[in-house]
Amino acid sequence: MSRKLGLFTFAAISGMLFISAGPATATHSWNGYHWSRASNPFTVTLGNNLSSNWTPYLNTAASDWGITSGACNNPQNPIRCTVAGGGSGSGRKCRATAGRVEVCNGTYGNNGWLGIAQIWISGVHITQGTVRVNDTYFNTPQYNTPAWHSFVMDQEVGHEFGLAHQDEDFNNADLLDACGRGSCMDYSADPTNNTKPNQHDYDELVIIYSHSDGGLAVANATAASGQNIDEDMEDQGAWGSPVHFEHGRGDVYERDFGGGKKVLTRVLWAQ
Repeated sequence: MSRKLGLFTFAAISGMLFISAGPATATHSWNGYHWSRASNPFTVTLGNNLSSNWTPYLNTAASDWGITSGACNNPQNPIRCTVAGGGSGSGRKCRATAGRVEVCNGTYGNNGWLGIAQIWISGVHITQGTVRVNDTYFNTPQYNTPAWHSFVMDQEVGHEFGLAHQDEDFNNADLLDACGRGSCMDYSADPTNNTKPNQHDYDELVIIYSHSDGGLAVANATAASGQNIDEDMEDQGAWGSPVHFEHGRGDVYERDFGGGKKVLTRVLWAQ
């Protein structure tokens, strides 16, 4: 090996080692699912079907996900949120409404889950969604804290934009951004520092929404859903088949209607 080639090889390997030792970059798109839109930023409507004790957490989540200024945020964040009155399916059933996200709470029972986020898709385009939080658990001392309420609400709303999790280990160290902030998209047994998105989440949203779907795609996306399921979608039997597992337990389910139309359910199980 020539001296020049040897030096080049050493430099290349050293560079690889340096890169691998640096801070991890989160890549946590949910299979590329996204809302169809012609340009950025765009607004997602969150329907408030919540009791009064949950409403402040939804308002905060809407604000958190739309941030563009300040240290460790991303000025190109494409998401804006508006909170509106609940849809026609308000209450326990939380029926989806085309073109928006309905957010609901209720005592859904000792079924194991703290929160579920559901998206209806046509191809890779999200056409409608729902978020449910389970007061059967949030009424207990373990989960009846501001940190747990914020962690779960911000996380479930984040799924509605096409984000998956940064990490799914409740017991490892938080994944921090450059400002030392944890993320609501990172599982944690103590969510005190995981109540909001962090820079990795905003950066991932910029990547997901870096293209334009064009005006025609936007016009067709909502009309294409046609998935008005008149049943209790909080029931695991209505979710379809598990397609992703967390520690041996299904945490993403898929129900296929054919023609590229599906409903996907992400489950946050109680610990």
